[in-house]
Amino acid sequence: MKYFIIAGERSGDLHGSNLVKAIKKSDNQAGGVPSIIKAWGGDYMQEAGAEITKHYRDLAFMGFLEVLKNLPKILGFIGECKKTIEDFQPDAIILIDYAGFNIRIAKWAKKNGFKVFYYISPKVWAWNQSRVWSLKKNLDRLFVIFPFEVEFFKKYDFDVEFVGNPLFDAISTFNPAIDFLEKNNLSDKKIIALLPGSRKQEVEKMLKLMVDIQIKFSDYQFVIAGVSNLPMEFYQPFLNESIKIVTDQTYDLLSKSTAALVTSGTATLETALFGIPQVVCYKTSELSYKIAKLVIKVPYISLVNLVAQKEVVKELIQDELTIENLSIELNKILKDTDFRNKQIIDYKQVKESLGDVGASEQTGRRIVEILRSSN
Repeated sequence: MKYFIIAGERSGDLHGSNLVKAIKKSDNQAGGVPSIIKAWGGDYMQEAGAEITKHYRDLAFMGFLEVLKNLPKILGFIGECKKTIEDFQPDAIILIDYAGFNIRIAKWAKKNGFKVFYYISPKVWAWNQSRVWSLKKNLDRLFVIFPFEVEFFKKYDFDVEFVGNPLFDAISTFNPAIDFLEKNNLSDKKIIALLPGSRKQEVEKMLKLMVDIQIKFSDYQFVIAGVSNLPMEFYQPFLNESIKIVTDQTYDLLSKSTAALVTSGTATLETALFGIPQVVCYKTSELSYKIAKLVIKVPYISLVNLVAQKEVVKELIQDELTIENLSIELNKILKDTDFRNKQIIDYKQVKESLGDVGASEQTGRRIVEILRSSN
């Protein structure tokens, strides 16, 4: 069986790696036939056994304006991806999040007779809800990871499968490094984790603000969750005696942290699942923000608040994201015991609503079952 997987960012690569393992396991159990998996993804999927033909670091564009500016390049990537799929002729194409790119691929793939599965739905419930019709028309099956998505798609008479949240898969297999502090030359001071994202554009916007408040919190050490797809020289201007960096060790960092400043995205939910109080930060170009204000249909931007359907964590967005506001909110989660405890209690409710471990394994098994039953 041949599979082609597309993940356009780091979180998709992580979940894709567990999916690769699950598909290989299910294929082996079903008939002992090895799986051949090619992918547009990253290091995690490669380690799991997929052949990476394009790395996601080349595909990471953030915000409406940035996408518009890079449209010729993105369209070129889409053409390249189609050619790769045509040459490979997979039994199934599996798309992971990365909506703008993957929805286009789904439409083309269905028209050309390929089986198309989507794991981790595009956030059509947040904006441009008309895309639901394209998904319904062009997918053989959509696997969703948030319980509220099932109800959303029901309004369109679209039967989807809730498989639980794949973050549980990643976190359940995580074992904290005993020597984490020593090997990263960190002190015994309490840690405030800085999670500025994994894409260059967002990190550039977020990190300066995050590190500039360190002077007001000298009793703590600030530690940046760096990622290896960005060079160390990129982070160097933000580092000093009080601000350190660890690379590709986000879970270890969270397991040792007292609080976190987090760029909106998957990391907000990861931080919540580790039980670490946080402030959510988000800033983009003025044009991208104005467009987003017009089209986004949900009251929150962080996954924690969206899953809880209420404000669990404070979101500082665009003009609200100032050094003063960030300092005020960080002080609350560090020093206001009632405020801090309420956030942790709300985290537990969020966690309970997300299901249990095994999302990727269930998805991989279902894809293999569907393919074999249709042959």
